[in-house]
Amino acid sequence: MTTATLIKRAEELDALDAILPFDRRDQLAALLTDDDVATLKHLASAGMGDNTLRALASDLGYLEAWCVAATGAPLPWPAPESLLLKFVAQHLWDPVERERNPEHGLPDTVSAALRAQKLLRSTGPHAPATVRRRLTSWSILTRWRGLQGAFAAPALKSALRLAIRAAARPRQRKSGKAITGDVLVQLLSACSGDRLVDLRDCALLLVAFASGGRRRSEVAGLRREDLVDEDPLPSDPQDPASPQLPCLTIHLGRTKTTNADEGETVLLIGRPVTALQAWLAAAAIDSGPLFRKIDQWGHVDRRAITPQTVNLIVKARAQQAGLDPKAFSAHGLRSGYLTEAARRGISLPEAMGQSRHKSVAQAASYYNEAERKLGRAARLFV
Repeated sequence: MTTATLIKRAEELDALDAILPFDRRDQLAALLTDDDVATLKHLASAGMGDNTLRALASDLGYLEAWCVAATGAPLPWPAPESLLLKFVAQHLWDPVERERNPEHGLPDTVSAALRAQKLLRSTGPHAPATVRRRLTSWSILTRWRGLQGAFAAPALKSALRLAIRAAARPRQRKSGKAITGDVLVQLLSACSGDRLVDLRDCALLLVAFASGGRRRSEVAGLRREDLVDEDPLPSDPQDPASPQLPCLTIHLGRTKTTNADEGETVLLIGRPVTALQAWLAAAAIDSGPLFRKIDQWGHVDRRAITPQTVNLIVKARAQQAGLDPKAFSAHGLRSGYLTEAARRGISLPEAMGQSRHKSVAQAASYYNEAERKLGRAARLFV
């Protein structure tokens, strides 16, 4: 591939700079074909959600790189059933069998090629959810090209089922530990300074948690125009004469489970509002992205932080607070909000009204866990 071709393709990807991470533009330009880039631009113009498109682009880049490493040729469209089966076999394999047979699973040459491109970190079989997601992305991209794939083939479904069973990889939570109220206090203590980055991180953590445990993509996508100032509210709802607290409404727009037309909103009251106002005033933000990049000299960028930055902020502040950064992630704010709500006796429907969970079963799992730890059933012989 010539340098001119790479530059041209990178410029084409610039049209998606609001969706795709800028630091991966050159890498994606090298991995994707011209048809791939055209497909992504078409999906963007068709109104596909930013998060979905970002995941599709990432999965497509991985699939292209894997196919070249595994077969020596670019990804064919539509992919034959044999290639889909090869993908499953090389990503979901039995670690015990691998010890007996080095040819089982992902070949060392393919693994080395993917690691060299920083596309592979796992040393064992992939998570079944990752393999399923990439197959789904592959199927979506195939259909958007007007083609039919073999993704519903019985042989593929059977191979996927058997491979997942052989991999025997236990499901893990997105965040090892929930960021409950006590943990949040420690994270906030780590960003109690008066630097711009401290004000931003303090506001981000409080807003993400108090607004119901917002997903990192939702936090990164917030804009000043999404905020609506409301009349102050009494600190004690039962006593109108109690001290007044600042209040605002956040319009969430498109989320993982809704579209931009559904008008999802959440309330912020008290300290999160004060922290957010302090950040906006200090950074002179009156429009555009709410949480922005800050360079090493303390200059605030016009661009929004990325969802990955939200995760890095949580881990960095955890480490500064003396906690294990590996134990926490941005998703811990979401699980922590519901866990904390359960601990404080807030009803599940009320908590879901703030977290905007659509699945009662999923939200209830955090409540059930909190109740088990606080209840008497596990304390019969203590």
